[in-house]
Amino acid sequence: MANIVAIVGRPNVGKSTLFNRLVEKKQAIMDDQSGVTRDKNYGYAEWIGKHFTIIDTGGYVLGSTDKFEKEIRKQVEMALEECDVILFMLDCKSGLTGPDEDFARVLRNSKKPILIVANKADNTELTLAANEFYSLGLSHNIYPVSSSNGSGTGELLDDLVALFPDAGEIETNQGIPRIAILGRPNVGKSSFINALIGEDRSIVTDEAGTTRDAVNSHYNLFGKELILTDTAGVRKKSKVRDNIEFYSVLRAIHALQDSDVCIIMVDAERGLESQDINLIALSQRYNKGIIIMINKWDLIEKESNTAKEIEGSIRAKLGLMDYAPIIFTSVLNKQRIFQVVELAIEVYENLQKKIPTSKLNEVMLKEIEKYPPPAVKGKYIRIKYVTQLPASAPVFAFFCNSPQYVKAPYQRYLENKIRLHFGFKGVPIRTFFRKK
Repeated sequence: MANIVAIVGRPNVGKSTLFNRLVEKKQAIMDDQSGVTRDKNYGYAEWIGKHFTIIDTGGYVLGSTDKFEKEIRKQVEMALEECDVILFMLDCKSGLTGPDEDFARVLRNSKKPILIVANKADNTELTLAANEFYSLGLSHNIYPVSSSNGSGTGELLDDLVALFPDAGEIETNQGIPRIAILGRPNVGKSSFINALIGEDRSIVTDEAGTTRDAVNSHYNLFGKELILTDTAGVRKKSKVRDNIEFYSVLRAIHALQDSDVCIIMVDAERGLESQDINLIALSQRYNKGIIIMINKWDLIEKESNTAKEIEGSIRAKLGLMDYAPIIFTSVLNKQRIFQVVELAIEVYENLQKKIPTSKLNEVMLKEIEKYPPPAVKGKYIRIKYVTQLPASAPVFAFFCNSPQYVKAPYQRYLENKIRLHFGFKGVPIRTFFRKK
């Protein structure tokens, strides 16, 4: 990624609000509460033909012993290493504070260009108050802006993109498989991402609800490029107690909708719970590839058939969604975590699989002849032709004389035969019946 910009500053100065304005969508969670953002959040922006990547970061608090603020500092420091330009955000309303001065001392060690963004300059008086920030001696210009309404951001962006050596790269995520990691809180989603990419991309603690935003990471395995999305833990609606968790869950559901394959992570000690089944059903509803990843397998006492018995129990609960592959892993011990990614690539390829019409008819018409649809009200149903429709997931159209009389059990029979002959592991199959 070229032309990388990091937005940094103490908590609650409006970094995520500016980030959302620059990427032109509500990607980062915003709230009046301090410390909402924790993990680095990446987005893409464009201004007068220049393309750049923006990193939203958590609030930097020097010397704090709070476990989250300590991890946030590490994330901010990683962003400062990675970026080409630093946007140091301050608050016109509260003026220059001790934490601002502490962080300014940290930034003085950086040799990268620093632009001071004086946020919340919502009127003339506050705009004039921004002059106080010249005392930091970090920048020749102060940029009074209002992230909430966009005033002042044009001048900031003009000077920002002038620092870039070239026009940058247009966002190239089109066509790259998107894999969303979903599950209940504290099942190991962030640990899984960190183990795969080999760095602390997401903050990990024992406390449920550590991850809030949906965090994307680029990943390469055996020459295959993927986008892995870490999401917040999803609980039942009745247990969601504040706005931040509500928006975290909302971002997780949006990540599911934007993905190609959903890895539903399950705690091996707790087993498959109703909320896990809800996530699997939602993935099926949106025609996503599905993998069930049983994590913390190292904590289970095993006998010779333990895995087989647990898999059988899970499939019994899944009912018609039992086409999803199940894999037993331990993220802590890095047991089978790379096989999960290989399986995700296989499921993604199954989503794209197209069966030639001639082959489909050759195989399926024989199966239909062996076991034709049951007659209804004296009407014999004759299926003459089958074809795969162009769609984002496998969809098959069967042409027959009386499509209205084909019942669900026979539809499932045809789906099972398609899976038997052509695979489609981990992928929902849709069948439609049309009049010939």
